[in-house]
Amino acid sequence: MLLFFYLFLQTEPKGLDELGYPVKVFLDFDPLIFLSTLLSSRTIVKLFYLSLLTIVLTMILGRVFCGWVCPFGTLNNIVSLLRKKEPYRFKRFRLKYLILIFLLSASLFTLQLSGLLDPISLFIRSLTISIYPAFNYSLRSLFDFLYDTDIKILKDISETFYEVLKKSILSFEQPIYRQGLFIGGVFILIIGINLYERRFWCRYLCPLGALLGLLSRYSILKRSVSEGCNSCGVCERNCPSGAINKTRDWLKTECFQCFNCDDLCPQKAVKSGFKEQRGLQVDLTRRQVITYISAGILSVPLVRSNPFLKEEFLNPRVIRPPGSIAEKEFLKRCVRCGECMKVCITNGLQPAFLEAGLEALWTPVLVPKMGYCEYRCTLCGQVCPTGAIRRLSLQEKVRIKIGLAMIDRGRCLPYAHGRPCIVCEEVCPTPKKAIWFERVLIKDRNGKEREIQQPHVDLELCIGCGICEAKCPVVDRPAIYVTSIGESRSKVNRLLLEEYGGGGRI
Repeated sequence: MLLFFYLFLQTEPKGLDELGYPVKVFLDFDPLIFLSTLLSSRTIVKLFYLSLLTIVLTMILGRVFCGWVCPFGTLNNIVSLLRKKEPYRFKRFRLKYLILIFLLSASLFTLQLSGLLDPISLFIRSLTISIYPAFNYSLRSLFDFLYDTDIKILKDISETFYEVLKKSILSFEQPIYRQGLFIGGVFILIIGINLYERRFWCRYLCPLGALLGLLSRYSILKRSVSEGCNSCGVCERNCPSGAINKTRDWLKTECFQCFNCDDLCPQKAVKSGFKEQRGLQVDLTRRQVITYISAGILSVPLVRSNPFLKEEFLNPRVIRPPGSIAEKEFLKRCVRCGECMKVCITNGLQPAFLEAGLEALWTPVLVPKMGYCEYRCTLCGQVCPTGAIRRLSLQEKVRIKIGLAMIDRGRCLPYAHGRPCIVCEEVCPTPKKAIWFERVLIKDRNGKEREIQQPHVDLELCIGCGICEAKCPVVDRPAIYVTSIGESRSKVNRLLLEEYGGGGRI
């Protein structure tokens, strides 16, 4: 878990357009993300070959990933220590297997929902969008309070600590995300439910745990109980997975291979090894399996029954990160992990809500008013684990169009009010400015003529980065704004008919 947090903190812009070791390495070892992406997009991402190592280890040793590696499982276990030790109560192990069946059935019909419940993706997304920003805000507020005190020694100490934390733990700027409260609330609920029953998420809800449980059915590492067992129940009470039932019986697919029962047994009757002892299996009825397969299949048309699937209903404000593949393929691959949002230099990438339909929930969209797309930045493509955002070279990035700027003449100062303003042209990052000026003569209310520069957007040069919208001095609703039209990834979302041989529209 400490390694996970370290890599999470490293998944941040450090002034260079290169990341060392982003936290996506945990997703690369995640077989659920590998399998669901393979089923939904019919493609294999090379780095996901690392997940085959997790699969092999599970088939040999059992659910060692859950017991020894998973950082989210570790956090659930730590919180579980706060509750009183009582026998497990819920006993609905089959629920997570049914959730897994639902997710994989949907993926088979190209609906990618696994990222919503995959523990690694969920953990990264929750930290990125809610927990880490709240942590940053709390620490910065504390240091601001200490700095404002009249006690000099407190000021000096706080400044020293602040400088250290700024170089290690704190983000470069305070991140702010839409839906942060909601996503954080869901995360706290998942963690808090461990106070009701130990590792509740891991036992009953985790789809990755269910997949690893299925893979561990034939593992060769087993638990054995000798005749010296007096059924004292110590192992059952202390089992974090609830796999032990009535001391001698155990659910092999639920065992985390933590060896607690071996260590705690007062009679030394429990051993872990490679001796044959048949473990019990979770009982799934044929009716339950068929029901959840059907539910997964039926969810596809239900989730996709929205107008955003039609080209003429494209939401102009759904601006995807540079390097994003075509929208339909993008949704088949994106697992909503939030890493692209974490590394966005300007905090412009935000989690979508329903702008592009329910299927696109929590996928990244650029909100220029909150932050623009930095001209010479390719970090989002470097951290994407599934290839939904391609990794671009700087030479490719500066030619990618993610949208087009439009001028609202009713709000633009030179047009609507005859006031000089050249901000949009000044901040435009393209070598040859995509915004140019026309000198015109205007008359004021007294009939006096004067010359003013009125801006225009060059359709060929504008890449839709959004810096003009972010910096526009008309702050409530900028006089220049960016929409997704003209994006490089689409041959249909075009402004002019002649583009792509008449395949676009006006």
